[in-house]
Formats: sequence, C-alpha cells, structure tokens
Amino acid sequence: MAGITRILVVEDETDIAELIKHALERSAGLSVSIVASGDAALKAAADAPPDLMILDLNLPVLSGSEVCRILRARPATAQVPIIMLTARTSEADRVSGLDLGADDYITKPFSLKELAARVRAVLRRRGRADDGAAAVYEGAHLRADFEAVAVHVDGDPVKLTRREFELLKFLVENRNRVMSRDRLLERVWGYDRDVETRSVDVHVGRLRAKLGAAGPQIETVVGLGYRFVE
Repeated sequence: MAGITRILVVEDETDIAELIKHALERSAGLSVSIVASGDAALKAAADAPPDLMILDLNLPVLSGSEVCRILRARPATAQVPIIMLTARTSEADRVSGLDLGADDYITKPFSLKELAARVRAVLRRRGRADDGAAAVYEGAHLRADFEAVAVHVDGDPVKLTRREFELLKFLVENRNRVMSRDRLLERVWGYDRDVETRSVDVHVGRLRAKLGAAGPQIETVVGLGYRFVE
C-alpha cells in the first residue's frame, strides 16, 4: 500500500470511531484503522507506525496521555503526528496535552469537517518538515541535522522532544526574523485561531535550557515574540 496515508484512530466509543473513519476515508482519501484501548494502540503503532494517530484520552487499560508519552519515548514512533480527541475542555488539559507532544487537541463534541481539516493540516506540516528545506545548521556551539533528527551542542548530543525539535527547526529556518507566538502556534502547533500561547513560552524555555551554550541564540523580542540569531 505504498503511497497510502494511514491513520490510526484510538477510540473506545465504536460509533464515534466509525464516524471518524467514514468521514476521513470519504473526504480526505485516507486509509483508517481503529483500535479501542491504549495497549492496542501501542501494539498497532509498534507493528506498523501510522502516518498520523487520532487519540482519545479516556481509554481502557492505558490512558491516551500515557500512550502519547510512551510513543514519544520510542524512536520508531517519536515523530508520528498525534491529534488528541477528548471531552476534557479545560485550558490546563489542553496545555498538558500539547506539552506531552500532541500536534493538535480537539474537544468533544466536534465537527467531522473540522477534524478532517485538522488532519490535513497536520499532514501538510509533516510533509514540510520532511522536505529537507533546512537540512543542516552549524554555528559556533550548535549543530542541527534536521534530516537526521540530530542536535549537538559543543559536540554533545542533545535530546529534544518532537515539539522542541520542530520549534528549533522553524526558528532556524527563519533565523534573524522575529516570529510571533501566534505565528509559532500556527506553523509549529498548527493553530489558525486564538488559543493559549503559554505553551510556546514553556517550550522555548525548555529548549533554551537544553541547548546550553547555544540557548542565547533564541532571543526574546519583548512584545513581539522570538528570534533565532546567528
């Protein structure tokens, strides 16, 4: 099935799962599989990592949050895009989900058309991330091979989460230009609407700390956003 984009839906409510499958296969031309528990999601992803996962949080055996955490810790699935789909609507839940490494967060009840649009948006971003536009960056302290997903500072490897890696890549690709928080949310997180921007600040802070001597290359431009400087 080369060339087919495979989606894994992890949802224990059969009616909802079937509706998602039907909507995506009809409107987006995708191949959709369904599993109904957290442990089944991990097994399916280990057997054949999907191109994207739609993950409910309230699942039998293992919660969606735990599934996301485990997938992000495994090299084979660390880069699999994940859209969390949940009845949890609080800002704290949203920020927590994004901080775990989710690419998007949709609350129930939801529009099937909007879900299909979000899926297409995440897949487009994944395509841009894989296009090799900024293959390697090398500075005084930092060396980032974006194609190999390898970051070193002063010769030492630095372990970044998927979100931190994509944030660094986007800032480097747009170095010496100020990127607003809204722009970062749109291009790295995939939001095209007003949402909580605190997660951007949290991720930038963590990224700076991990980059050590190269951290100051990510500057805060007060009132505007962030800029990666040479």
